[in-house]
Amino acid sequence: MGEATLAKQLLQLVGGKQNIEQVWHCATRLRFTLKDPQKATAAKQKVEALDGVITVVEASGQYQVVIGNNVSDVYQAIIKLEPSLGDSAQAANDQPHEKMTFKRAFNGLLTFISGVFTPFLGAMAGAGILKGLLSLAVAVGWLTTKSGAYQIWWAAADGIFYFLPIALAFTAAKHLKVNPFVAIAAAMVYPNIVGLVGKPSIDFFGIPVVAANYTATVLPILLVVVVQKFLEPFFNKIWHPSVRNILAPLCLLVIIVPLTMLVVGPVSSILSNGLATAIVSLNKSVPALAGMVLGGFWQVFVIFGVHWALVPVMMNNIAQYGTDPMMPILLPAVLAQAGAAFAVFLKTRDAKMKSLAGSSTITALFGVTEPTIYGITLKLKKPFYCACVAGAVGGIIVAMSGAGSNVASLASILSLPTYLGKGFGVSVIGDIVAFVLGVALTLVFGGINAGVKEDKPQATQVTADHAETLAAPVKGTLVPLSEVPDEVFSSGTMGQGIAIEPEDNLVKAPVAGTISLVYPTAHAIGITSDKGAEILIHIGVDTVNLKGKYFKPLIEQGQKVDVGTPLVEFDYQAIKAAGYAPTVLMIVTNSDRYQVETRADGATEDDALMTLA
Repeated sequence: MGEATLAKQLLQLVGGKQNIEQVWHCATRLRFTLKDPQKATAAKQKVEALDGVITVVEASGQYQVVIGNNVSDVYQAIIKLEPSLGDSAQAANDQPHEKMTFKRAFNGLLTFISGVFTPFLGAMAGAGILKGLLSLAVAVGWLTTKSGAYQIWWAAADGIFYFLPIALAFTAAKHLKVNPFVAIAAAMVYPNIVGLVGKPSIDFFGIPVVAANYTATVLPILLVVVVQKFLEPFFNKIWHPSVRNILAPLCLLVIIVPLTMLVVGPVSSILSNGLATAIVSLNKSVPALAGMVLGGFWQVFVIFGVHWALVPVMMNNIAQYGTDPMMPILLPAVLAQAGAAFAVFLKTRDAKMKSLAGSSTITALFGVTEPTIYGITLKLKKPFYCACVAGAVGGIIVAMSGAGSNVASLASILSLPTYLGKGFGVSVIGDIVAFVLGVALTLVFGGINAGVKEDKPQATQVTADHAETLAAPVKGTLVPLSEVPDEVFSSGTMGQGIAIEPEDNLVKAPVAGTISLVYPTAHAIGITSDKGAEILIHIGVDTVNLKGKYFKPLIEQGQKVDVGTPLVEFDYQAIKAAGYAPTVLMIVTNSDRYQVETRADGATEDDALMTLA
């Protein structure tokens, strides 16, 4: 039975979505809090009979369905069927615990940014192709920019980009579970607001307001929705339910929109102007370095919406000098993204990703990189980094060529004729290098199929070469597994194993292998040994309810460990004082593949406790 089928049947047997107050999971169990537990109790035997369910435990006010190692997959299938049962904060807790670092925080930011684009990537890619075709039609003389057909089609193609903050407001609000219609109102693309740009400044009760153009931007509206995420629960709490639906949005609008104009606008303006000044100065003094910065980081500037300050500088250069040296440098940045997307198209085994990568490559060649960035390279992360490196190399070559553009245009293959003149040939070489290097780097370092699971043949028997010896994970005294006050473990349904009453606060690896799971509360660790044994170390009984208190993980998922590598620090005395049994369990969850011998009793410290053969 697949996870989707099992999830559907479980939902029905526990009384349906309307009977579920909350559902989450720990190391091995789906945990339901039900409005009417009797409905699920009556169906207990039917639930236990489901293929994929080990047993059912009713304890601590919870209906616990024991699934085993793939409990996370079943949980995700339930949330896919009933998204309203998922909670962003809880869902985050359900993921394996990883120590926060700058790299993970940055990757999390990129994942959030790319994730909110997913619902409308197809429409964006289609619009991008239309923009490219219209530019081609103008370039070959089939249409003019003043013709009615061009203007109508351009409005259709450019609309999703112009009103991008509105689309992002909706998807980001849904992602963070706040009112999407308040977020849309805060998107700041109201015509009167857009019309303030370039005009005398206005004030808000005497506070000067810096007018900024928020159309086609990404970061400002995402910041606004994050602020809304913190404010909305407060207003929902203080207002009575009878007026909450009106007064909470009112308060949010009164605060968020002025806050956007007073804070986000000035910050964006300061960053943009500072960036423009720095790059212009750099381009005059060290062109190669300017080429590296523009070619390598232009798409980063686009993501954060600070690139607009350079556009008037480029246009002013054309008006004053007849040519601009910076526009040609942008093309390698664009073509490098196209190359990275093309590499994904060539290598990915994900059919949906392959389709999107193919269309995104075309749109990027025509200068529209949003579908490529948010749907492909930024989503996969490493291809984005590869494209930035390729863009930097190409940017250096173009900058050193001395090429310039005599027309303000979108950086695309269609803009190449505007670069004709000094250094044109070398600049084209830089463009080709950026594309080819984007392909090559992504193919080699892009990690394109890192997250794609492959079917692997399962071992049907265990040979002598697969014999394992498991050491004690903690110093203490052995107790019979049957005496553990948790029938899921004591009955052996999770697999054969041992139990130890701890006398030390450090859990160590009992075998060499790879950390396959680290749960957020750090009370459960999964290890896959180098010879294939799947081992669950579970610290305490029902200690998931402590929500990580008294536990400190010392390893990360995917980390290689040797026998004796410290895994978790925990306070067994504090756990006992909190009313929980601190018993440390070591279970071989695939013990049906082995003949298992265990020590029955006695004190233990770094001793061999189990033999698998």
